[in-house]
Amino acid sequence: MPEYFVHESAYVDEGAKIGKGSKVWHFCHVMPGAIIGARSSLGQNVVVMSGARVGDNVKIQNNVSIYEGVELEDDVFCGPSMVFTNVINPRSHIPRKSEYKRTLVKRGASIGANATIVCGVTLGEYCFIGAGAVVTSNVQAYALMLGVPARRSGWMCQCGERLPDSGVGTCPACGTAYESSPTGIRPAAGRTR
Repeated sequence: MPEYFVHESAYVDEGAKIGKGSKVWHFCHVMPGAIIGARSSLGQNVVVMSGARVGDNVKIQNNVSIYEGVELEDDVFCGPSMVFTNVINPRSHIPRKSEYKRTLVKRGASIGANATIVCGVTLGEYCFIGAGAVVTSNVQAYALMLGVPARRSGWMCQCGERLPDSGVGTCPACGTAYESSPTGIRPAAGRTR
């Protein structure tokens, strides 16, 4: 008996790997070669394609497709009906499987409902992509991205609260302190409440 849950309406193909304590809900399809870590949750109507990788404690809400070339590190949140792509210039009459672009979503990132992530980008650790945003380029760690195309509109704490506009200072919710870094901001060493 598997150490994970699969709803009776879902399909998990032979050759897929699912970690302990994960849940695969209604009408999902996990294809051969897909890897899903421990304690992750796939909401209704989620597809995880061959070659896709999902880390531990990842939450994928309803109606999301994780295509080949997409990798979600641990603690990622994918909101309802958000979209990944894997080809820049798709045409139905021209095969482009050899042109799939890698998309990496780093640890702790959150992607809001109906956001679109154009392939070939990296979303930094603990970044926050607002609902409906369209991401077309790499995103800094802890960045708050809003709009079409998405632009940095602020900074977010690891706990999910918005930081002061500069990003430097202390999170009012959890007390984590942040400092400037060459790539944006980072938690300040030894300065948490």
